[in-house]
Formats: sequence, structure tokens, C-alpha cells
Amino acid sequence: MLSATYPFPPLRLPARPSASRFLLAVFRARLGTVLGAAAIGVVWALPGALLPLVVGQGIGAVSAHDGAAVGRWALAAALLGVVQTLTGTWLHFLNFGLWLHGAGSTQRAVSAHTTRVGAGLREQTTTGNLVAISTTDINHIGNTVEITSRAFGSLMAFVVVAVWLVSTSPLLGVVALIGVPVAVLGIGPLLAPLQNRKAKQREKRGDVNALGADIVSGLRILRGIGGERRFFARFRETSRRVRLAGIEVGKAESWLAAAEIALPGLVTVVITWLGARLAVAGEIGVGQLVSFYGVSAFLIWPVTTATEAVGSITSGLVAARKVVALLAIRPKLADPETPVPLPRGPLELVDTESGVRVAAGRLTVVDFGAGGEAVADRLARFADPAEGEDVLVGGVRADQVALAELRQRVVYAHNQDIWFSGVLREQLAPARPSGVDITEALYAADADDIVEALPDGVDEVIGERGREVSGGQRQRLNLARALATDADVLVLDEPTSAVDAHTEARITERVAALRRGKTTVVFSQSPLWTHVADEVFTAKVVTV
Repeated sequence: MLSATYPFPPLRLPARPSASRFLLAVFRARLGTVLGAAAIGVVWALPGALLPLVVGQGIGAVSAHDGAAVGRWALAAALLGVVQTLTGTWLHFLNFGLWLHGAGSTQRAVSAHTTRVGAGLREQTTTGNLVAISTTDINHIGNTVEITSRAFGSLMAFVVVAVWLVSTSPLLGVVALIGVPVAVLGIGPLLAPLQNRKAKQREKRGDVNALGADIVSGLRILRGIGGERRFFARFRETSRRVRLAGIEVGKAESWLAAAEIALPGLVTVVITWLGARLAVAGEIGVGQLVSFYGVSAFLIWPVTTATEAVGSITSGLVAARKVVALLAIRPKLADPETPVPLPRGPLELVDTESGVRVAAGRLTVVDFGAGGEAVADRLARFADPAEGEDVLVGGVRADQVALAELRQRVVYAHNQDIWFSGVLREQLAPARPSGVDITEALYAADADDIVEALPDGVDEVIGERGREVSGGQRQRLNLARALATDADVLVLDEPTSAVDAHTEARITERVAALRRGKTTVVFSQSPLWTHVADEVFTAKVVTV
């Protein structure tokens, strides 16, 4: 789980970034750390490249019976080991930070964007796609950022080894300089099929996540109509397709893994064979032959790291495409370019399309039947009115007010609002410090008995969607949560439709008393709400 305290710098993205530009933005956000890790990666990789050379020199000193030289080369080998150990520890720390940055920054960018898009998100993407991005794609992007330091270090180590080979034996140097890049290029044709298969696997994984989310959300209904077996078969078939896509990815990765060993292995065999012939001919010593063998074996590591880097970048690009496609989704309701602030105090609401006019500081009941929800959506600006019509909030057109300010001043509580799993107190407590005390809110919603029946009271942990309580109890807790905000304008949609008449009578009286002097709109067909209302709208007929 990503640390909540890790400092994630914001990503500076263009208006419509491509996958590559998104990855570049992730790199730029931590450019200093990326460059530092690359430098440490070079220092970490060089001892591995130099160690065969030092060992070869030591063996040469043994052959020459030079004890002092043997000691010096042994000390050099020990120092290389210490340097590699220290820099490896530091590099691991930096690499983990880079992975955390890549995954965490992506997750925060996605979370912030989905919050801005709001309710329009469901119409433009699937739950499965969001789950796949938050669980799999962020890991691939983190891996892409993390691999850079090791890839750069292995490249520098290869250059050092190649220079030594050329200076010692031009023939062996040329073989290394040509053979290793050719080995890397030989792996290239395997990458395109791998990327395509990973993209297909990603699509299948999104499908199974979406199906799983749909089944879980409708499980009670499925049980009621006996559809469990049918949907189980659908889920099993979708999972089978994901498994088959994973097998195809595994086949491509197995060929890639075999190639990354076989191709540089051939280069190692050629260098070792040529080095042995040179040693037999007396052109190089035994120590140099050992160095050639060690260096040729070392060359497998840069190729393996390069292959891993290409694979990580491939997966990162596939993941980034999904992320930028999500970031391209635009909210249905846009913020104005030049927001107009709302006046202080209670606010009047006017919907010219329906004729509803809610006086400031009064309790208004709107009885429009099934059409009431559309009016409520417009008054709280969860939907815009028809062309030529307007919604005014405190005399200001709603579409000219910043959405953040509008959401704070005008709170819309639907009777089907969702509860998340967590401590009840934290979900009831208002975001603003000036809100109503939750004890008062619970009393006004006649929900204090619900809390008293819970083992830990308001500190009870409530499960997802509040399944521990009944529908009527959940509705009363919804109302308490809305009342606790102490909003300047509170829009309530059928807040007591699931409670009995005696409970509803108590709630209407208490809410009217608690909200006195503040603008409250209740969409309801109940005569009990009409009884306490200051004003009633019934299908464009106003009763005062």
C-alpha cells in the first residue's frame, strides 16, 4: 500500500498527453532523484565490470610469483566488493523511492481526475478499467521509472568493458562491441508480439474486473432471481479468457527470456574461444584469458538488464495509454473560466425551467413526483437546465459559480447515497469545522437509537454500503450526515421514504427546528413534510 506521507510532486501534463509524454512527465517530476539514481547505478555496476579484470591481474601476479602484487590486487578486489555493497544498498533505496513515485504519482493523478469528473465517470468508463489501473497499471509505470538507474549503469559498465577489450585485444573488442548490440537487436522482433499480447491481456483483465464488480454489487438481486449459476458461468468463461491471454503473454516472455540468454551466450562462447586461441598462441597471458572469460560472462548481465528495461518500458507504455485515456475523460459540468463568488448567508434558489423558487432561509417542500429528482439535480447543479433556461443561486447563475464553492455551499443529499467502509464517526463528522455537532444531527434525524444499539457507538466500524443496518436506518444516517454539514443550502431527496409515519413525524419537526433560518429544500410527497414547510410547490402550484 502506498505511503500516505510520501511527498508526491504534482505531474505537469499537457492538455491531452500521449503515453510517452505521460511517462516523461513522471520522470521530470523527480528528475533529480532519477539522475542521482543513474549516477549511483554507474558506480554500482562498474565494480562488477572491473572485478574480472582485477582477478585476471591477480592471477597474472600469481603466475609471476609476485606476492606483493597479489596482495594489492586482492585488496583492490575487496574494495570493489565493498563499493558495490554500499552503492547497491543506496541504489535499492533510491529505486524503491522511484517506484513509489511512479506508482503513487500516477495513482494520485488518476484519483484527482476521477474526483473532478464525478458522476459522469460511470457513463464513460467501467469499474473494471479503474480497478485495473489502480492495481496493475500503476505497478508497471513504477517499474518503468525504477529500471532506469540499473539500465544506465549496465550501459556504462558495458562501455568500460568494451574499451578494455579493445585496448587489450582489438579482435575481442570488436567482437564484443558488435556482438552484444546485435544480440540486443536480435531480441527486438520479440517485443512487438509481447506488447500486443500484453495489451490484449490488459483488456481481458479489465473485463473480468468489471464483471466481478457488477456481480458483487448485484449479488442480492442475483440470489433472489436464482441467477447465481448463470453469472458464475459467465465469470468463469471471462476468467478463462484472461488465463489464455496470460498464457500467450507467458509464451512471448519465455521466448524473450531464452533469447536474452542464448544470444549473448553465443557472444561469450566466441570471445572465450578466441581468447583461448590467443593464449595458446602466446599473445595473451593466463591472467588475461581469465579476465576475458569473466568479462564475457559479465556481458550477459547488461543484455539481461537491457531486455528487462525494454520489457518494463513496453508494459509501462501499455499502462500509460490506459491512464491517459482515463485522463482524457472530461466532466459533464465544466468550471467557469471566471467564477463569480456567491453572496454570504442563506441563498435563494431559482429554477426557471420548473418555476421553483426557494426563498432564502426557509424550508420549502417540492412535490413533483417522479420529476422532482431532475429539478433537484438542476438546483444543486448536478445537471444543467435546458437551453434558454437558468438556475440561479443567490442571484448568480449556477454555471458561473466554481463547482468547489457550489458543492460547499449547496449540499445535495440523495436517499441512495453510498456509505464507505470505515468508522461511523469519521463518516458522520462534517468536513468543515463549523458544522453541526453529530449528536445534534443524529437526534434531528432520529438516528441516535441506531448509534446506541451499536457495540462501539459512533466509533463502530461500518462495512461498505452500510450493510450492518437496515434500509430505513441507513436512510436516517444519510440524513444525519447531511444535516451535520450545516450547509447554507441543503437539498434533500425523499429523506424519509423508508421510515414509518411516527418516525417521519419526529424527523420533520426536528429538521425544521434545526434548519431554522437556513435554506432547506425537501423533495417529498409526504404530507408530514408539507405540514412543517414554509412553502410548498406542487407541479407549479405554490402553497404558502
